[in-house]
Amino acid sequence: MDLAILAKELYTPLDRIERPVLLIEDGVIASIGMQSEREVPKSRRVLDLEEAILVPGFIDMHIHGGAGRDVMDSAPDALPTVERLLYAHGVTSYFPTTITAPVDRTLQALDHLGLAIERAAESQELRARPVGIHLEGPFISHVRPGVHPTADLQRPSLPLFEQMWNASRGTVKVLTIAPELPGAREVISEATRRGVCVSMGHSDADLAQALAGVDAGISHATHTFNAMRPLDHRDPGIIGEVLVDERISAEIIADGIHVDPLVVRLFLRAKGADCAVLVTDATSATGMPNGRYRLGSLEVEVKDGKCLRDGRLAGSVLTMDKAVRNIIKFANWDLQHAVRLATLNPARATGLANAGQLVVGAPADIIVLNSAGDVVKTFVRGQAA
Repeated sequence: MDLAILAKELYTPLDRIERPVLLIEDGVIASIGMQSEREVPKSRRVLDLEEAILVPGFIDMHIHGGAGRDVMDSAPDALPTVERLLYAHGVTSYFPTTITAPVDRTLQALDHLGLAIERAAESQELRARPVGIHLEGPFISHVRPGVHPTADLQRPSLPLFEQMWNASRGTVKVLTIAPELPGAREVISEATRRGVCVSMGHSDADLAQALAGVDAGISHATHTFNAMRPLDHRDPGIIGEVLVDERISAEIIADGIHVDPLVVRLFLRAKGADCAVLVTDATSATGMPNGRYRLGSLEVEVKDGKCLRDGRLAGSVLTMDKAVRNIIKFANWDLQHAVRLATLNPARATGLANAGQLVVGAPADIIVLNSAGDVVKTFVRGQAA
């Protein structure tokens, strides 16, 4: 049904519109303007949200699961369960993210996820939609694997990348890779040629190796600071390259656990509103009580907000709306600029056309927020619960 939405403010997110009227037709944004300048057609159903704020639907480009389910789980109810949790927290598009596993297990997951992405385009259900796969591993460093099983790490090679690409039906859209590994440059170049956002992470690269990776096509960085060679004032390494190179967008897990709030502020000063991207790196434990849960083939334990395996951080239980509010808290940013890190910036990093912004012709993926940044309602293609 065609709809007119009225609210206090709208963030595109680049622009702020006071007392907006947003018209939706067939699930697409048909018009945006100010209520004082735009007359609502009498035939249109009107939803007056009064003091609420309209923003684009959040995009999470790095997420492993939620609500007790992992995205590599092929059970029919696994992805829908994750997607309903995401929807409740304002995420309308996401990139299901794999973790390193035996090659046959990874190929099975890629096949399942690729099919889910194809089917999601036709779905009418009110939940987040998978729009591409984030392949995190197996092309990562033995020195900085995090909790990825080192026995299953692989040397980057074009034949293995091709095998994974085909298994996913061409839906791999983000690839995390350690640029210092033999064979990495060839994979980076080929993945970039196919339109993949190639991201450096889980890496022990020095500055020269990181720069060479960017020159080969890397345009992003995976959960900056975590599973990376530490920054040193005489040996800046991969983090130095990530922070200063304007060609690179970069993720941050703003849960206050993976990165200290002070370092989040430093990161935002370096990357700015143009190049910083919020991700959750959320696991199946997200939205669940303390206990043991799955991360790919691994078992992790959640206690007091930390997701751990053998004492090491293993993803998070962060939600995207909480990440946005944390940016406001940690860095004293306003809501409009914090929202950009979860909408337009991940859309641009991953090449999602007409996504992450409220503009005419874009899908009507819209979040209704209160002034504190809490999610009040979520629209997917113009429909909401």
